[in-house]
Amino acid sequence: MSRLLRLLRIFSIGLRFGLHVLVPHLEHSRLLALFARSDAGPRAVRLRRALETLGPIFVKFGQVLSTRRDLLPADIADELAKLQDQVPPFPSAQALAEIERSLGKPIAEVFREFASDPVASASIAQVHLAVLHDGREVAVKVLRPGVEAAVAKDVALLETAAGLIELLWADGRRLKPREVVAEFSRHLEDELDLMREGANASQLRRNFADSALLQVPEIYWDWCSQRVMVMERMHGTPVSQVATLRAKGIDIPRLARAGVEIFFTQVFRDGFFHADMHPGNIFVADDGRYVALDFGIMGALTETDKNYLAQNFIAFFNRDYRRVAQAHLDAGWVPEDTRVDEFETAIRAVCEPIFARPLKEIYFGKLLLRLFQTSRRFNVEIQPQLVMLQKTLLNIEGLGRELDPELDLWKTAKPFLERWMSEQIGWRALRRAVREEAPYWATTLPQLPRLLHRALAGDRLAPVERELARLARQNARRNGLLAVLIALVGALLALQLSGLLS
Repeated sequence: MSRLLRLLRIFSIGLRFGLHVLVPHLEHSRLLALFARSDAGPRAVRLRRALETLGPIFVKFGQVLSTRRDLLPADIADELAKLQDQVPPFPSAQALAEIERSLGKPIAEVFREFASDPVASASIAQVHLAVLHDGREVAVKVLRPGVEAAVAKDVALLETAAGLIELLWADGRRLKPREVVAEFSRHLEDELDLMREGANASQLRRNFADSALLQVPEIYWDWCSQRVMVMERMHGTPVSQVATLRAKGIDIPRLARAGVEIFFTQVFRDGFFHADMHPGNIFVADDGRYVALDFGIMGALTETDKNYLAQNFIAFFNRDYRRVAQAHLDAGWVPEDTRVDEFETAIRAVCEPIFARPLKEIYFGKLLLRLFQTSRRFNVEIQPQLVMLQKTLLNIEGLGRELDPELDLWKTAKPFLERWMSEQIGWRALRRAVREEAPYWATTLPQLPRLLHRALAGDRLAPVERELARLARQNARRNGLLAVLIALVGALLALQLSGLLS
């Protein structure tokens, strides 16, 4: 019954803001138009306001939805990107009770000082400042009471709505509403477990240990649980307060370039990146380093993903559209029967008008957006991890240009990417691979003779045994793994020559 009432409220709010115009076959309904507001503004504005009215979970859904620019019209994606996750805090007494319940101790035993008024509040959690008994300043993040149940109810409603969209709307399946809701649900699962967020922060902190570019707070694991996280308090100025940063003597153009370098370092060196780097989650320390906050949403890339991205970035820089098209085919993201020349022509049509402008006027995030939109007609399979990356790139580029309108992202990023690519091929790549695989070889190679002996049986072992004996005599003076390796290679060659291995 409660779900039905909630669904009716959603329907009434949607109708009040005239969202029926977004649904085919209903946009011209005179009956529904009677209940809709006539002065609520454009459709994208009405959608944003409806989500804000529905509450914080729907606001967050709108934020995630705004990242799926491959699926949404541009006006709606732009408007949803304006959603701010600022909601009134919940009572401090509830926060104190949750901390004591989760940590199993009274507040006074854990903290020497604790600020009752939260310093920040969002749809999932809020943050209080405190001081541990040893004098360390900390920030305490606490989940909202009952947020898990509220999220589960709203996600269930979103799943139902997504199924109806696919069933009743001819174009519904192409928009993949159920996949969008599933992606949103995965993000919420991560944000509802503060132990996961703490682990994300610890990994990012390790990746940037002793970095001259980025600071990441330390997590104090003794005082963490699924619903409470205690971390080092970070001091700094919000990155959006440019005038204050200038007054403190921060080199703003250098700060903008450092943001780009941090992004590409996370993506290509580590394959692990902060995927929610909007200005509210970034401070700048007095020494000019960035300070990262809020690690609930992180992205990860495989080596295949990184190589694909690097090839595309460099191909874009060199205006090598054939290579971009071929990279999509090689990655299996377009059907095998796609004609490379046609795909190349479509990419060129997107990029050439942009490249005709000075480099500093080229917005790379928008270029990727237009490429995604164009490739839709070639049935390009959108990769969720790359959509998250695109959203992060748009954030970083927007932030960089806000700090320094003269920022040339191409000029800043190209040397980094070329250096990274040079490390993936040739002698340096081989040396790194050998170094990384050496521990595995050290444990595996001594076992290969025994494994090979078990794999073969009877007379089929005779050629192998003779070859092993010959190589053992030949290398009697040799010691260590090199002798084992030579013997094994010789044995395998003997097997192949004798036809025992196919």
